[in-house]
Amino acid sequence: MRELGSTQPTAVELEILRILWELEPCPVREIHTRLAEAKGTNYSTTVKMLSVMLQKGLVARNEKVTPHLYRSVLTRQKAAKTFLRELIDKVYDGSSMSLVLQALAGGKASKEEIAEVRKLLDEMEGQV
Repeated sequence: MRELGSTQPTAVELEILRILWELEPCPVREIHTRLAEAKGTNYSTTVKMLSVMLQKGLVARNEKVTPHLYRSVLTRQKAAKTFLRELIDKVYDGSSMSLVLQALAGGKASKEEIAEVRKLLDEMEGQV
């Protein structure tokens, strides 16, 4: 659960951001259609969520067109980086290595993904 006054997206806000990253810019109706399919959300709830997200600075609204179009302000990369940092801090006591080891120990990495990790490690060693 997020702290009061946090600018971090909640789970529902993140779902709205995912819709926007795919479709943006788009009107409330399109966002609501996707949310209703996934969660059975009321139209008024979608409008309220977008209003809160607008106040938090997570989305922007183009009021020069009708219907108003929404777009994300928070990029997928920025959201991922923030959530990952939070996960590392809270679950792995700030250790990125612990997260990586846990992820790789799951055994679900493909040969291509393992090769990519090796390449990244080689690049990191070259920078030291």
